[in-house]
This record gives sequence, C-alpha cells and structure tokens, in this order.
Amino acid sequence: MMAKIVKAKSFQGVINYVLDKNKGTQIIDSNGLRLKDKASIINSFELQASMNNHVSKPVYHISLGFSAQDKEKLSNELMARIARDYMELMRIIDTQYIIGRHFDKEHPHIHLVCNRTSNNSKVISDSNDRLRSEKICKELTVKYGLYFANNGKENVKENRLRKQSDKTKYEIYHVLKSTLPQCNNWAALKQKLHESGIITTFRYNGNTNKIQGVSFTKDNYSFNGSKIDRQFSFSKIDSVLCLNSKQLDQCNYQSPIISSISRNSPAGVFVPDCFGISPEYSDDDETEDNKKRRKKLNNNNQQINL
Repeated sequence: MMAKIVKAKSFQGVINYVLDKNKGTQIIDSNGLRLKDKASIINSFELQASMNNHVSKPVYHISLGFSAQDKEKLSNELMARIARDYMELMRIIDTQYIIGRHFDKEHPHIHLVCNRTSNNSKVISDSNDRLRSEKICKELTVKYGLYFANNGKENVKENRLRKQSDKTKYEIYHVLKSTLPQCNNWAALKQKLHESGIITTFRYNGNTNKIQGVSFTKDNYSFNGSKIDRQFSFSKIDSVLCLNSKQLDQCNYQSPIISSISRNSPAGVFVPDCFGISPEYSDDDETEDNKKRRKKLNNNNQQINL
C-alpha cells in the first residue's frame, strides 16, 4: 500500500478527475456532501472551505495504491475501511470527504478528496504529512495482511513513465544493480559506468578531501546515489565494494594498496583500491567493520593521503 498526497486550491479540478467516467469510477464512501451530481459535491466542499479563509489550499487529494496481487481480496467495502483507518491515523477527522475507486490501471487504487477545513471551521494540519503517511501505509499493510513488495522499483511499470528524467533514473538504477557486483573498487565501478554513458561524481566537504556523497549523471540528468535507491548511497556502495574485494582475496588490510587516480581524471578521485573509503570520511552510514579497520590503520600510524 502506498499513498500520494497532493494539496490544491480548487475542488473543481480534483472532483472532475476523481469522478471521471472514463476511469470507471465508483463512489465507495463519502461524508457530509450532497451527492446529487458533480456540481453539488463541489459546492458542498467550497461552502465549508469558505468558513476559514486562512487555509490557502483546502483540498486534500490522496491516492492510495495497492499491489495487483491483492486485487481479489480488495472489495469496495474493504478499501473504504482501509481509507477510513488511514484518514483517522492521519488525523483527517471531523470533515467532509469522498472516496472514489478507479479501474483504469492493473493495480487497485482509490482517490480520497478531503476538506482541510473541518466541520467546526478548524484547519486540518498537514505538518509532516508525507512522513506520517509513509509510516501509516506500512502499518495498514501489516494490519490487513496486504502484499509487501521486496523492492518497489522492481515493480514499477517503466513503460508508463512519462518524464525522461524518470526513465533515465531507472536506466542508471539497472546499470548500477548489474555492475556493482562485478567491481571491487571505485575505479573499476566508475570505468564500468562510464562505458554505459554514466558519469560518477563525488561530493566533497568544502575544499577538503572528505567525501560526503556521490551522484550519477546520464544524458544531462544527474541524481544523488541515494535518490536513485537507498542502497546506492556512497557509504553503502563503498561497503559493497570492500566486501567484493575481500571475497576476491584482494584486500590486504595491513598494507592497503593505494589507487593513483587523478582527482581531475575521467576516473575521478583518489581512493584505496581495497579499502574503498577515505580515513577522513565521515558518514552516519559507515559500517562498523570500516570503522574498526580505519582505527587499526591509525593505531599503526599508516597514513592514506587523498
């Protein structure tokens, strides 16, 4: 179960979209609205929204999507119950709403339209709503025994992606996923990615050699590693490279081999071939193994200069 939250100023456009007949819309639940026709629904929302002029975006449009594997079990009644639980946990209570189910895609999904001006004219807070929503979706997925995807990116219908930037991001994702297991140091990884048209760039702390992150660029679109996927942050890639090196018996921790790659060369940055991390690098995600190795090197007065 996943949620997408959008806030808007006008109810008209949102209601016209949610109740679009071309999407096979079924109204599965509502509260506090006149349901005679679209105009009545819109007027009901707008009348209550006018009770508080301090809410610049009174429209809460939330789409809840479910896995296609849950299609058989998700009746209208169950989806309405899940939606009500979601709204209650999000503290979207004591207000108008309408829930429409669409049938224009393979996976089951519903659209909630809620009024952020409550029945007593108070504002329904949107503070940290996306973070709260993500946590609540996970809780409800467990509560109702819904399908948990192992990797959301593996289930994305890439042929439906409209933006070229999104398509490029997924191209980089697939190349990284297939290439990383073949490499045991940053130089090798950067060269492999370069052969696929992907440029790797390290981010530094000011004018120092302390590496803070990594980004990947293809076709003029650039993404931080963690934005492509959490497993592709600098520290996590670095851990994989060191593990690969250890498995290949090429990592000598007592006398680490130092790469002599120029920082301005196509390959990119000075890094230890097997250790894969600067002793000056600081990151909350640094593994305990790397910390122990770095401490051991310092105790032996072995300096690695980037």
